[in-house]
This record gives sequence, C-alpha cells and structure tokens, in this order.
Amino acid sequence: MPFSFTHLANPDVILIEAKAFVDERGFFSETFQRSEFLEHGIPFSFVQDNHSRSRRGVLRGLHYQKRPAAQAKLVSVIRGEIFDVVVDIRKGSPFYGLWTAAVLSDQNHHSLFIPEGFAHGLLALSEEADVVYNVTAEYSAAHERGIIWNDPTIGIRWPIPAPLLSPKDGRLPTLENADNNFVY
Repeated sequence: MPFSFTHLANPDVILIEAKAFVDERGFFSETFQRSEFLEHGIPFSFVQDNHSRSRRGVLRGLHYQKRPAAQAKLVSVIRGEIFDVVVDIRKGSPFYGLWTAAVLSDQNHHSLFIPEGFAHGLLALSEEADVVYNVTAEYSAAHERGIIWNDPTIGIRWPIPAPLLSPKDGRLPTLENADNNFVY
C-alpha cells in the first residue's frame, strides 16, 4: 500500500502519509490513487489544482468557500515545510470552533485531506514553501470567505507569533461574525 491514512483529533480530517521510494537519484512517491482514497473514506473528485509559494513567516488563511461552492481540499507540499491548520466551522458539530494542525513537508511526504465545512490556513516554516491544493469545486470569488488567523475563541497556537499577512487576510472576521452556512 503506497499510503497510510490517520484520522486526526477531528476524525473528519485525514493525514495521508505517502510512501517514498528513495535512492541516490532522489525519490518517487505516488501522491494520489483514487481507489486507495475511496477505500479510506475520501470519495471526492478534484476539479481544480492550485499552487502557492510562500516565504518563511507568511500565513495564508483561514479560508473557505461557502455553499454552494464549498471545497474539500487535499493539501500537499512539494518544496519546503508548512504548519497546516484546519478549523471546524460546521454549526452543530461536536468539534465546532476547534482546530487541528499538521506539519507537511517535502521531506515527510504528508498530505492533509480537509472536507467541506472547515476553514484552512497555512504558515510557511521553511525559507520558501510550495504548496499544491487539489480542490473539489472551482474558485468562486462570490463564495470566498475567511476567519481571522488569531481569533481568540479558536486559540490557534501558531509557531511563528508575528506572521506576514495579506491586507485582506488581516481584515477577516472572527468565527462568531463569519458568513458561514455549514451545518453538521
């Protein structure tokens, strides 16, 4: 089996560890195999791929798209290292407002599956980080929303205390004030 699947503190979020075949030339790793993902509870088809590059200390997020353009995501790092965070924003969920995180890197070959109903953010830990997101719905500016990275009710413990933010991300609302139509 080329993958192992681990449900995190919120069991709807799945850490995927890909097996890397390493030799003196470098490595080879499968990053997605539909049958394996289906077998482990990830029954989604991806319709858009995104690639971002961030320098150390850049924080992107916490982002989501509300319904009907909600996105599930498969997040992977192809160069560098990130602290990847998800927050359950499904009203009525026993995990509502709780966050979980994983370190993803080009060295550990981990990916994170994030279902619809979660806000997502990442913090670049390496000098540069290239992140690829496979998503289940195309980008929709009309449905794009977010939550401020340092919402005190969520209490994310970011490993870099003063991250670099876009002006837009710096103005996002708290979870309490977010435009969110997800129900558990």
